[in-house]
Amino acid sequence: MKVRWTTSLDIEDSSVDDLCGLVMTARKSGSFRMSDPVKPPPSKKSRRDRSRGKSSGRSCTTEVMEQEIWKDFPEDLFEAVIARLPIATFFRFRSVCRQWNSMLTSQSFSLHCTQVTQESPWFYTITHENVNSGAMYDPSLKKWHHPTISTPPTKLIVLPVASAGGLVCFLDIGHRNFFVCNPLTQSFKELPVRSVKVWSRVAVGMTTNGNSVGSGYKILWVGCDGEYEVYDSVRNSWSRPGNMPAGMKLPLSINFRSQAVSIGSTLYFMRSDPEGIVSYDMATGVWKQYIIPAPLHLTDHTLAECDGQIMLVGLLTKNAATCVCIWELQKMTLLWKEVDRMPNIWCLDFYGKHVRMTCLGNKGLLMLSLRSKQMNRLVTYNIAKKEWLKVPGCVVPRGRKRQWIACGTAFHPCLTAVA
Repeated sequence: MKVRWTTSLDIEDSSVDDLCGLVMTARKSGSFRMSDPVKPPPSKKSRRDRSRGKSSGRSCTTEVMEQEIWKDFPEDLFEAVIARLPIATFFRFRSVCRQWNSMLTSQSFSLHCTQVTQESPWFYTITHENVNSGAMYDPSLKKWHHPTISTPPTKLIVLPVASAGGLVCFLDIGHRNFFVCNPLTQSFKELPVRSVKVWSRVAVGMTTNGNSVGSGYKILWVGCDGEYEVYDSVRNSWSRPGNMPAGMKLPLSINFRSQAVSIGSTLYFMRSDPEGIVSYDMATGVWKQYIIPAPLHLTDHTLAECDGQIMLVGLLTKNAATCVCIWELQKMTLLWKEVDRMPNIWCLDFYGKHVRMTCLGNKGLLMLSLRSKQMNRLVTYNIAKKEWLKVPGCVVPRGRKRQWIACGTAFHPCLTAVA
Protein backbone atom coordinates (compact mmCIF):
# COMPACT_ATOMS: atom_id res chain seq x y z
CA MET A 1 0.00 0.00 0.00
CA LYS A 2 1.42 3.34 -0.96
CA VAL A 3 0.64 6.05 1.52
CA ARG A 4 1.65 9.66 1.24
CA TRP A 5 1.69 11.90 4.30
CA THR A 6 1.82 15.62 3.79
CA THR A 7 1.95 18.21 6.49
CA SER A 8 1.00 21.85 6.34
CA LEU A 9 1.05 23.57 9.71
CA ASP A 10 -1.03 26.69 10.15
CA ILE A 11 1.82 28.63 11.73
CA GLU A 12 0.74 32.09 12.82
CA ASP A 13 3.10 32.49 15.74
CA SER A 14 3.08 36.12 16.79
CA SER A 15 5.38 35.36 19.73
CA VAL A 16 8.42 35.18 17.47
CA ASP A 17 8.19 38.69 16.06
CA ASP A 18 11.33 39.65 17.93
CA LEU A 19 13.20 36.90 16.11
CA CYS A 20 11.76 38.01 12.81
CA GLY A 21 12.96 41.61 13.03
CA LEU A 22 15.43 40.64 10.36
CA VAL A 23 14.73 38.56 7.30
CA MET A 24 17.40 36.27 5.86
CA THR A 25 17.58 35.92 2.10
CA ALA A 26 19.79 33.69 0.05
CA ARG A 27 21.84 34.63 -2.98
CA LYS A 28 21.48 32.44 -6.02
CA SER A 29 24.83 30.96 -5.11
CA GLY A 30 23.34 29.68 -1.87
CA SER A 31 25.26 31.94 0.53
CA PHE A 32 23.51 34.16 3.08
CA ARG A 33 23.52 37.87 3.63
CA MET A 34 21.47 40.17 5.77
CA SER A 35 18.84 42.21 4.00
CA ASP A 36 16.97 45.23 5.24
CA PRO A 37 14.17 44.44 7.66
CA VAL A 38 10.88 43.87 5.91
CA LYS A 39 8.04 45.89 7.37
CA PRO A 40 5.16 43.68 8.42
CA PRO A 41 1.68 44.52 7.16
CA PRO A 42 -0.18 46.92 9.42
CA SER A 43 -2.22 45.18 12.06
CA LYS A 44 -4.72 46.39 14.59
CA LYS A 45 -3.14 46.78 18.02
CA SER A 46 -4.87 45.61 21.13
CA ARG A 47 -6.07 48.13 23.68
CA ARG A 48 -3.35 47.00 26.07
CA ASP A 49 -0.62 47.62 23.46
CA ARG A 50 -2.02 51.07 22.62
CA SER A 51 -2.16 52.09 26.27
CA ARG A 52 1.32 50.73 26.85
CA GLY A 53 2.67 52.86 24.00
CA LYS A 54 1.02 55.99 25.40
CA SER A 55 2.26 55.40 28.93
CA SER A 56 5.83 54.87 27.81
CA GLY A 57 5.84 58.03 25.76
CA ARG A 58 7.47 56.39 22.78
CA SER A 59 6.30 54.20 19.93
CA CYS A 60 7.51 50.67 19.31
CA THR A 61 10.03 50.49 16.50
CA THR A 62 11.78 47.58 14.85
CA GLU A 63 15.43 47.47 15.67
CA VAL A 64 17.55 47.53 12.53
CA MET A 65 20.45 45.12 12.60
CA GLU A 66 23.55 46.42 10.82
CA GLN A 67 24.36 44.45 7.72
CA GLU A 68 28.08 45.15 8.08
CA ILE A 69 28.07 43.45 11.48
CA TRP A 70 25.90 40.42 10.70
CA LYS A 71 26.91 39.62 7.10
CA ASP A 72 29.93 37.63 8.31
CA PHE A 73 27.99 35.57 10.83
CA PRO A 74 29.44 32.02 10.56
CA GLU A 75 27.11 29.85 8.52
CA ASP A 76 27.88 26.76 10.61
CA LEU A 77 26.28 28.50 13.59
CA PHE A 78 22.95 28.95 11.81
CA GLU A 79 22.03 25.30 12.42
CA ALA A 80 22.93 25.53 16.11
CA VAL A 81 20.76 28.63 16.50
CA ILE A 82 17.80 27.36 14.49
CA ALA A 83 17.81 24.02 16.34
CA ARG A 84 17.00 25.98 19.50
CA LEU A 85 14.07 27.88 18.05
CA PRO A 86 10.51 26.87 18.91
CA ILE A 87 9.13 24.26 16.51
CA ALA A 88 6.53 26.63 15.07
CA THR A 89 9.21 29.25 14.44
CA PHE A 90 11.31 26.80 12.48
CA PHE A 91 8.52 26.26 9.95
CA ARG A 92 8.43 30.01 9.33
CA PHE A 93 12.17 30.14 8.79
CA ARG A 94 12.12 27.17 6.38
CA SER A 95 10.66 29.44 3.71
CA VAL A 96 13.74 31.71 3.75
CA CYS A 97 15.74 29.61 1.31
CA ARG A 98 16.26 26.08 0.02
CA GLN A 99 19.32 25.55 2.18
CA TRP A 100 17.38 26.19 5.38
CA ASN A 101 14.53 24.04 4.12
CA SER A 102 16.95 21.16 3.54
CA MET A 103 18.03 21.16 7.19
CA LEU A 104 15.44 18.48 7.92
CA THR A 105 17.68 15.95 6.17
CA SER A 106 21.00 17.35 7.44
CA GLN A 107 22.98 15.07 9.77
CA SER A 108 24.71 18.03 11.42
CA PHE A 109 21.35 19.71 12.08
CA SER A 110 20.04 16.43 13.52
CA LEU A 111 23.03 16.35 15.87
CA HIS A 112 22.30 19.90 17.04
CA CYS A 113 18.67 18.92 17.70
CA THR A 114 19.70 15.98 19.89
CA GLN A 115 21.73 18.37 22.05
CA VAL A 116 18.69 20.53 22.81
CA THR A 117 16.67 19.66 25.91
CA GLN A 118 13.23 18.34 24.97
CA GLU A 119 10.39 20.75 25.53
CA SER A 120 6.94 19.84 26.74
CA PRO A 121 5.29 17.18 24.61
CA TRP A 122 2.75 18.00 21.96
CA PHE A 123 -0.49 16.07 21.58
CA TYR A 124 -1.67 14.37 18.39
CA THR A 125 -5.44 13.86 18.50
CA ILE A 126 -8.26 12.50 16.36
CA THR A 127 -11.68 14.16 16.45
CA HIS A 128 -15.09 12.52 16.21
CA GLU A 129 -16.06 14.84 13.35
CA ASN A 130 -13.14 13.90 11.08
CA VAL A 131 -11.38 10.62 11.82
CA ASN A 132 -9.24 10.89 8.68
CA SER A 133 -7.27 13.91 9.86
CA GLY A 134 -5.58 14.88 13.09
CA ALA A 135 -5.17 17.96 15.22
CA MET A 136 -1.96 18.76 17.11
CA TYR A 137 -1.87 20.84 20.27
CA ASP A 138 1.21 22.84 21.32
CA PRO A 139 0.86 23.51 25.07
CA SER A 140 3.72 26.06 25.13
CA LEU A 141 1.79 28.36 22.77
CA LYS A 142 -1.66 27.03 23.73
CA LYS A 143 -2.37 26.64 20.03
CA TRP A 144 -3.89 23.96 17.81
CA HIS A 145 -2.27 23.00 14.50
CA HIS A 146 -4.11 21.13 11.77
CA PRO A 147 -1.85 19.03 9.53
CA THR A 148 -3.19 18.18 6.11
CA ILE A 149 -3.13 14.41 5.69
CA SER A 150 -3.85 12.60 2.45
CA THR A 151 -5.96 9.51 3.11
CA PRO A 152 -4.55 6.05 2.23
CA PRO A 153 -5.97 4.65 -1.05
CA THR A 154 -7.90 1.97 0.83
CA LYS A 155 -9.64 4.60 2.98
CA LEU A 156 -8.24 3.10 6.17
CA ILE A 157 -9.04 4.80 9.44
CA VAL A 158 -5.84 4.92 11.48
CA LEU A 159 -5.63 5.88 15.14
CA PRO A 160 -2.58 7.01 17.17
CA VAL A 161 -1.67 4.34 19.73
CA ALA A 162 1.91 5.08 20.88
CA SER A 163 4.90 7.37 20.35
CA ALA A 164 8.63 7.62 20.92
CA GLY A 165 11.45 9.90 19.78
CA GLY A 166 9.21 12.30 17.88
CA LEU A 167 7.46 9.52 15.93
CA VAL A 168 3.84 8.43 16.33
CA CYS A 169 2.67 4.84 15.80
CA PHE A 170 -0.74 4.34 14.18
CA LEU A 171 -2.90 1.24 13.99
CA ASP A 172 -5.83 0.90 11.62
CA ILE A 173 -9.24 0.44 13.15
CA GLY A 174 -9.29 -3.22 12.07
CA HIS A 175 -6.12 -3.93 14.11
CA ARG A 176 -4.28 -5.23 11.04
CA ASN A 177 -1.86 -2.60 9.72
CA PHE A 178 0.73 -0.52 11.57
CA PHE A 179 2.08 2.83 10.39
CA VAL A 180 4.76 5.15 11.79
CA CYS A 181 5.14 8.83 10.96
CA ASN A 182 6.61 12.12 12.09
CA PRO A 183 3.55 14.42 12.33
CA LEU A 184 5.71 17.50 11.71
CA THR A 185 7.27 16.31 8.44
CA GLN A 186 6.50 14.05 5.51
CA SER A 187 8.34 11.05 6.97
CA PHE A 188 5.88 8.14 6.80
CA LYS A 189 6.22 4.36 6.79
CA GLU A 190 3.93 1.36 6.61
CA LEU A 191 5.29 -1.53 8.68
CA PRO A 192 5.56 -5.07 7.29
CA VAL A 193 2.68 -7.48 7.78
CA ARG A 194 2.72 -9.20 11.17
CA SER A 195 3.64 -12.87 11.22
CA VAL A 196 1.11 -13.69 13.95
CA LYS A 197 -2.44 -13.27 12.70
CA VAL A 198 -4.25 -11.70 15.65
CA TRP A 199 -7.05 -9.39 14.57
CA SER A 200 -8.59 -8.84 18.01
CA ARG A 201 -7.84 -5.69 19.97
CA VAL A 202 -4.20 -5.29 21.03
CA ALA A 203 -2.23 -3.00 23.33
CA VAL A 204 0.75 -1.18 21.79
CA GLY A 205 3.94 0.33 23.21
CA MET A 206 6.93 2.01 21.58
CA THR A 207 10.52 2.75 22.66
CA THR A 208 13.72 4.06 21.06
CA ASN A 209 17.05 2.26 20.90
CA GLY A 210 18.94 4.76 23.02
CA ASN A 211 18.25 8.43 23.67
CA SER A 212 16.98 9.29 20.18
CA VAL A 213 15.16 7.68 17.29
CA GLY A 214 18.34 7.94 15.19
CA SER A 215 19.44 4.56 16.56
CA GLY A 216 16.14 2.98 15.63
CA TYR A 217 12.95 2.15 17.50
CA LYS A 218 10.90 -0.85 18.58
CA ILE A 219 7.15 -1.41 18.72
CA LEU A 220 5.40 -4.07 20.82
CA TRP A 221 1.86 -5.32 20.41
CA VAL A 222 0.29 -7.73 22.88
CA GLY A 223 -3.12 -9.39 22.92
CA CYS A 224 -5.21 -10.61 25.82
CA ASP A 225 -4.41 -14.25 25.03
CA GLY A 226 -0.69 -13.64 25.52
CA GLU A 227 0.27 -13.41 21.85
CA TYR A 228 2.79 -10.67 21.16
CA GLU A 229 5.42 -9.49 18.69
CA VAL A 230 8.14 -6.84 18.56
CA TYR A 231 8.98 -4.76 15.50
CA ASP A 232 12.61 -3.61 15.12
CA SER A 233 13.07 -0.67 12.75
CA VAL A 234 16.73 -1.54 12.21
CA ARG A 235 15.81 -5.00 10.87
CA ASN A 236 12.47 -3.84 9.48
CA SER A 237 10.81 -7.03 10.68
CA TRP A 238 8.59 -8.50 13.40
CA SER A 239 9.89 -11.12 15.83
CA ARG A 240 8.98 -12.75 19.14
CA PRO A 241 11.95 -12.60 21.53
CA GLY A 242 11.38 -14.38 24.84
CA ASN A 243 8.27 -16.13 26.10
CA MET A 244 5.34 -15.26 28.33
CA PRO A 245 6.15 -16.61 31.84
CA ALA A 246 4.25 -19.69 32.98
CA GLY A 247 3.05 -17.83 36.07
CA MET A 248 1.47 -15.03 34.02
CA LYS A 249 -2.29 -15.30 34.38
CA LEU A 250 -4.11 -15.50 31.06
CA PRO A 251 -6.10 -13.91 29.64
CA LEU A 252 -4.23 -10.71 30.47
CA SER A 253 -7.42 -8.61 30.74
CA ILE A 254 -5.56 -5.54 29.49
CA ASN A 255 -7.13 -2.16 30.18
CA PHE A 256 -7.24 -0.81 26.62
CA ARG A 257 -8.32 2.64 27.80
CA SER A 258 -4.85 3.05 29.32
CA GLN A 259 -1.95 3.65 26.96
CA ALA A 260 1.36 1.97 27.67
CA VAL A 261 3.97 3.83 29.74
CA SER A 262 7.64 3.61 28.75
CA ILE A 263 10.49 4.08 31.21
CA GLY A 264 13.85 3.37 29.61
CA SER A 265 13.51 0.14 27.63
CA THR A 266 10.57 -1.14 29.69
CA LEU A 267 6.89 -0.84 28.77
CA TYR A 268 4.12 -0.95 31.38
CA PHE A 269 0.52 -1.95 30.66
CA MET A 270 -2.46 -1.81 33.00
CA ARG A 271 -4.54 -4.93 33.58
CA SER A 272 -7.88 -5.37 35.34
CA ASP A 273 -8.05 -9.03 36.42
CA PRO A 274 -6.18 -9.21 38.69
CA GLU A 275 -5.75 -5.46 39.10
CA GLY A 276 -2.18 -4.41 38.51
CA ILE A 277 0.53 -3.83 35.92
CA VAL A 278 2.23 -6.01 33.32
CA SER A 279 5.68 -4.98 32.09
CA TYR A 280 7.92 -6.02 29.20
CA ASP A 281 11.61 -5.12 28.82
CA MET A 282 12.41 -4.47 25.15
CA ALA A 283 16.13 -5.03 25.78
CA THR A 284 15.95 -8.36 27.61
CA GLY A 285 12.59 -9.75 26.43
CA VAL A 286 11.48 -10.40 30.02
CA TRP A 287 7.82 -10.17 31.13
CA LYS A 288 6.79 -9.33 34.70
CA GLN A 289 3.50 -8.77 36.49
CA TYR A 290 2.64 -6.76 39.61
CA ILE A 291 -0.57 -7.15 41.60
CA ILE A 292 -1.60 -3.62 42.61
CA PRO A 293 -5.15 -2.99 43.87
CA ALA A 294 -6.78 0.08 42.36
CA PRO A 295 -8.23 2.83 44.59
CA LEU A 296 -11.92 2.46 45.48
CA HIS A 297 -14.68 4.18 43.46
CA LEU A 298 -12.26 4.66 40.53
CA THR A 299 -13.28 4.76 36.86
CA ASP A 300 -11.66 5.64 33.53
CA HIS A 301 -8.20 5.29 35.07
CA THR A 302 -4.99 5.17 33.08
CA LEU A 303 -1.25 4.93 33.69
CA ALA A 304 1.05 7.92 33.41
CA GLU A 305 4.74 8.63 33.92
CA CYS A 306 6.87 11.49 35.21
CA ASP A 307 10.66 11.41 35.65
CA GLY A 308 10.70 7.61 35.76
CA GLN A 309 7.89 7.40 38.32
CA ILE A 310 4.68 5.50 37.48
CA MET A 311 1.53 7.52 38.10
CA LEU A 312 -2.20 6.88 37.90
CA VAL A 313 -4.95 9.29 36.85
CA GLY A 314 -8.67 8.60 37.06
CA LEU A 315 -12.15 9.72 38.00
CA LEU A 316 -13.07 9.30 41.65
CA THR A 317 -16.85 9.15 41.96
CA LYS A 318 -18.81 8.90 45.20
CA ASN A 319 -22.53 9.55 45.40
CA ALA A 320 -23.08 12.44 42.94
CA ALA A 321 -19.62 14.01 43.30
CA THR A 322 -16.87 13.36 40.75
CA CYS A 323 -13.27 14.53 40.80
CA VAL A 324 -10.09 13.86 38.80
CA CYS A 325 -7.36 12.47 41.06
CA ILE A 326 -3.66 11.73 40.66
CA TRP A 327 -1.86 8.87 42.41
CA GLU A 328 1.80 7.87 42.63
CA LEU A 329 2.95 4.25 42.84
CA GLN A 330 4.98 3.58 45.98
CA LYS A 331 7.89 1.34 45.01
CA MET A 332 8.30 -0.28 48.41
CA THR A 333 4.66 -1.18 49.12
CA LEU A 334 3.33 -1.31 45.53
CA LEU A 335 0.34 0.75 46.63
CA TRP A 336 -1.16 3.88 45.11
CA LYS A 337 -0.80 7.13 47.10
CA GLU A 338 -2.93 10.13 46.19
CA VAL A 339 -0.76 13.17 45.50
CA ASP A 340 -3.13 15.68 43.91
CA ARG A 341 -6.63 16.28 42.63
CA MET A 342 -8.39 18.75 40.36
CA PRO A 343 -9.40 22.07 42.00
CA ASN A 344 -12.77 21.81 43.73
CA ILE A 345 -14.19 24.76 41.81
CA TRP A 346 -13.68 22.82 38.57
CA CYS A 347 -15.10 19.59 40.01
CA LEU A 348 -18.35 21.36 40.87
CA ASP A 349 -19.14 21.37 37.14
CA PHE A 350 -19.22 17.56 37.24
CA TYR A 351 -21.71 17.30 40.09
CA GLY A 352 -24.67 15.08 39.22
CA LYS A 353 -23.39 14.42 35.67
CA HIS A 354 -22.31 11.15 34.12
CA VAL A 355 -18.77 12.17 33.21
CA ARG A 356 -16.37 10.10 31.11
CA MET A 357 -12.65 10.79 30.87
CA THR A 358 -9.98 9.93 28.30
CA CYS A 359 -6.29 10.53 28.93
CA LEU A 360 -4.66 11.63 25.65
CA GLY A 361 -1.08 11.80 26.84
CA ASN A 362 0.81 10.29 29.77
CA LYS A 363 4.37 11.63 29.53
CA GLY A 364 4.78 14.15 32.35
CA LEU A 365 2.15 16.44 30.86
CA LEU A 366 -1.34 14.94 30.69
CA MET A 367 -4.20 16.00 28.47
CA LEU A 368 -7.59 14.95 29.79
CA SER A 369 -10.80 14.93 27.77
CA LEU A 370 -13.81 15.24 30.11
CA ARG A 371 -17.22 14.94 28.55
CA SER A 372 -20.88 14.37 29.30
CA LYS A 373 -24.12 15.17 27.52
CA GLN A 374 -23.87 18.76 28.76
CA MET A 375 -20.10 19.25 28.75
CA ASN A 376 -16.99 18.91 26.57
CA ARG A 377 -13.82 20.04 28.32
CA LEU A 378 -10.09 19.63 27.72
CA VAL A 379 -7.53 20.25 30.46
CA THR A 380 -3.81 19.64 30.87
CA TYR A 381 -2.06 18.62 34.05
CA ASN A 382 1.66 19.09 34.65
CA ILE A 383 2.64 16.30 37.06
CA ALA A 384 5.91 17.90 38.20
CA LYS A 385 4.41 21.36 38.75
CA LYS A 386 0.98 20.09 39.87
CA GLU A 387 -0.55 22.64 37.53
CA TRP A 388 -4.04 22.38 36.01
CA LEU A 389 -4.80 24.42 32.87
CA LYS A 390 -7.81 24.63 30.58
CA VAL A 391 -7.18 23.92 26.90
CA PRO A 392 -8.77 26.14 24.24
CA GLY A 393 -11.36 24.44 22.08
CA CYS A 394 -10.19 22.63 18.98
CA VAL A 395 -11.72 24.38 15.94
CA VAL A 396 -10.78 23.48 12.38
CA PRO A 397 -9.50 26.31 10.13
CA ARG A 398 -12.34 28.46 8.81
CA GLY A 399 -14.70 26.62 11.13
CA ARG A 400 -16.65 27.63 14.21
CA LYS A 401 -17.81 24.38 15.76
CA ARG A 402 -15.64 22.92 18.53
CA GLN A 403 -14.38 19.45 17.74
CA TRP A 404 -14.88 16.51 20.09
CA ILE A 405 -11.60 14.72 20.75
CA ALA A 406 -11.93 10.95 20.26
CA CYS A 407 -8.41 9.72 21.03
CA GLY A 408 -4.80 10.83 20.93
CA THR A 409 -1.29 10.46 22.25
CA ALA A 410 1.54 12.69 23.44
CA PHE A 411 4.76 12.98 21.44
CA HIS A 412 7.93 15.02 21.77
CA PRO A 413 8.19 17.10 18.55
CA CYS A 414 11.39 16.32 16.66
CA LEU A 415 12.14 17.85 13.28
CA THR A 416 14.70 15.26 12.25
CA ALA A 417 13.03 12.00 13.35
CA VAL A 418 12.64 9.63 10.39
CA ALA A 419 10.10 6.80 10.32
